[in-house]
Amino acid sequence: MSNQLEYFSREQLYSFIVDLAKRWLAHDGLWFQAVEQAHGMEEAIKADIAAWRKFTVIEAQRIMDILKISPGQGIPALKKALMLRLYAFINKQEILDVDENTIIFRMNDCRVQSARKRKGLPDFPCKQVGLVEYEYFARTIDPRLKTCCIACPPDEHPSEFYCAWEFKLEE
Repeated sequence: MSNQLEYFSREQLYSFIVDLAKRWLAHDGLWFQAVEQAHGMEEAIKADIAAWRKFTVIEAQRIMDILKISPGQGIPALKKALMLRLYAFINKQEILDVDENTIIFRMNDCRVQSARKRKGLPDFPCKQVGLVEYEYFARTIDPRLKTCCIACPPDEHPSEFYCAWEFKLEE
């Protein structure tokens, strides 16, 4: 069987990547909801944290392989890697340079949170999961990177973003 992707145009390939990211997010949400229905929110968040603790490392390692990044390349490597996460293809995010050793990553529009907002629901309290997700992702890129949450639901946040994270290279 031939690889069907070789016949895709550049636009089709990009659309396919975006669609794959949406499928992944849909599965993630359905998995979470199934655990929540069976065991409650607290247990679902515990399971989600356990899954993210492993997935975020795998995602970082695979991105590093694609970009031919070895561990320990600091903020420049982290910036490149953040822009290739599955979320990057379906959420609006930005990276603000603070100085050569510090960046702020902001999730300006999150599909999960935006959908909840459209339905009149409160923000999903994802901070506990985010603390693990972003810390482990950054440490995989470079163990010297320290992660600090600026704001993430259930924290109050400005309308410009749902969550924001500071990454600092500590020697």
